[in-house]
Amino acid sequence: MNTENPAESEVLGELALQTLAMPKDTNANGDIFGGWLVSQMDLAAGIVSKQVTKGRSVTVAIQNVTFLKPVSVGSTVSCYCRVTKKGKTSVSIAVDVWTSHQLSHSDRIKVAEGLFVFVAIDENGKPRPLPA
Repeated sequence: MNTENPAESEVLGELALQTLAMPKDTNANGDIFGGWLVSQMDLAAGIVSKQVTKGRSVTVAIQNVTFLKPVSVGSTVSCYCRVTKKGKTSVSIAVDVWTSHQLSHSDRIKVAEGLFVFVAIDENGKPRPLPA
């Protein structure tokens, strides 16, 4: 576990998505593309949004995405999500991304974080109120 910064060593939220970083997702330097990582974060937040909104929702904003460390091929990428705010039709979801190379998670490193905002929509694509 990362002990450099105690605040970064704590996993906040629930595991929403876990995947493996593959060679096809690398840039010219051999690290995983930031765009691929943002895509995984959006998928994870979308899973949580669907649970909260009890139906369709769409990403309307991605705020404050910060890449803290590069992600290497073969890393297990884990996205942890937590709802930070609920509005009338929207939900804000914080996503923290951690990687590890072993089954033990003893080498877990926080590599990215961001805030994703979703709006619940009806069958016509119009905003709808969140369920109670």
